[in-house]
Parts: sequence; structure tokens; C-alpha cells
Amino acid sequence: MSTHSLAHRAMRHPSFVLGSVLLCLVACAALLSLAWTPYALTDIDMARKLMPPSGAHWLGTDALGRDVVSLLLAGARSSILVGVVAVSIGLSIGVALGLLAAAYPGWVEEALMRLTDFSFAFPAILVAILITAVLGPGMVNAILAIGFFNIPVFARITRGNAHAIWARDYVLAARACGKGRWRITWDHVLPNIAAVLIVQASAQFALAILAEAALSYLGLGTQPPEPSWGRMLSEAQTLLFQAPRLAVFPGVAIAIAVLGLNLVGDGLRDLLDPKLSRQR
Repeated sequence: MSTHSLAHRAMRHPSFVLGSVLLCLVACAALLSLAWTPYALTDIDMARKLMPPSGAHWLGTDALGRDVVSLLLAGARSSILVGVVAVSIGLSIGVALGLLAAAYPGWVEEALMRLTDFSFAFPAILVAILITAVLGPGMVNAILAIGFFNIPVFARITRGNAHAIWARDYVLAARACGKGRWRITWDHVLPNIAAVLIVQASAQFALAILAEAALSYLGLGTQPPEPSWGRMLSEAQTLLFQAPRLAVFPGVAIAIAVLGLNLVGDGLRDLLDPKLSRQR
């Protein structure tokens, strides 16, 4: 499929277009926060705490008098950073383990897959809490905890799809011609499962944003003074009846980011596998 044809179909896919628009909003907010925010993130003005939306503060101020718009913009930066790095960790290590398992069936595959089964036996968020509690709260440890649980997900998906490719006739022909396992993996297996991995990466990105928000909500993720949507929710829970907007705004921001990623993933699935699009 040509790049031009793929781009043309992408522009006509409603889920992909809507998801891309939502993600562009989040990405633009994160990029904007690198250069400018309406107010400094460390500006605390108790005399102006819990102010309603106004011309000076578009979405009002929080319990410490900080500008909510500034916190939301910078929170987008934190969420994207955690998602990108955590998914990259899971993708790189998990895909390598999955390809290794598929290329060497037998005790190597069994050992790797039983290891992933063991990790799935424990709830991801609880062990992420354990890891950050042991290593200490902070963005880096949250990234490591979330990335760790992306590894078995990508390993199992890679191994399952790679097995199907290894059974294809062109792979058998390549083996008959004397190609080694890793050369076949690089030339034939990985390119043919790349679409599946891209779609899965978008789904894991959304889950990583939710996991970061959950850890920050519990005080184990991004630490002050760096803003986080999850910590904004945590700080707003005691003010739900006094200033419910403080919980609504970060909640909507998280929903927009996750919805955008899910819509883009759904669109990519259809675009990269036209048979699915015809069946829908």
C-alpha cells in the first residue's frame, strides 16, 4: 500500500481523524507549556485561591491560588512523557523477547512465556504501587513501573503473531535457502507484525496515561512542583462540593487524551488491515 493511498484513506476514516484532532490538542498543550504558560507553575497566591473562571484566570485557581490553565498545560507534558517512555520500554524489550520466543520454540519459548504468565498473575496497578513505594515516589520510578508491565503484553502479542508468520510458505522457503533465524526474523517476521505492534502501542499509551494519573493520584507518581493531572484530581477531592470544577478539568483532560489514543488505535487497525475495514 502506497503512502499516498494510506494518507488518503486516513483522512476519510472518522475515528482516525477525530482521534488525531484530540491528540493534536493534547500535544499542542504539552508543546506550548514548554515555552509559555499564563502564570508560573510555582506562583502561589493564597489571596486568590479558589477563584472562579475570569479574564485573568480562564479556568480559575486552585486551593493554593495557582492558575488551573497553567497546571493543565504542564500536566499534558508530564502525561505524554510518561506514556512515550513507558511504552518505549515495554515495546523494545517485549518485542525482543517475543521474537526470541518465536524464533526458538522449545525450552527458550516455554521459559519466556511462563515468566510473562507469572507477571500477569499480579494486578498491574498494585505491583506498580509496590515498585514506586519501594523505590520511592517520582516520575522516573513511575515510568519504570508502568514500562515493566508493558513488557509481557508486547512479548505475548509479538510471540503469537510471529508464530503465524513462521508458518508461512515464504518463511519456509527462506529457511530452505539457508537463511538464519535472526535474518528471517528481521527480514520477514518483524515487518509483517509491525502493524499489530503499532496498534497495540497506541492502546498501551492510553493505559500508561491512566496508570500515571492513578499513581499521581495516590502520591506515588509525578511529584511537586511538576504538575500532574492525577495529582490535580487528588488535590480536588476534598473540594468536590466547594469547587467541583477543579476535578472536572483534569478529568476531562485525561478523558480527551485516552479517547484520542483509542480512536487513533481503532483507525490504525482498520487502515493497516483493510480486511477489517470492509468487515465493519
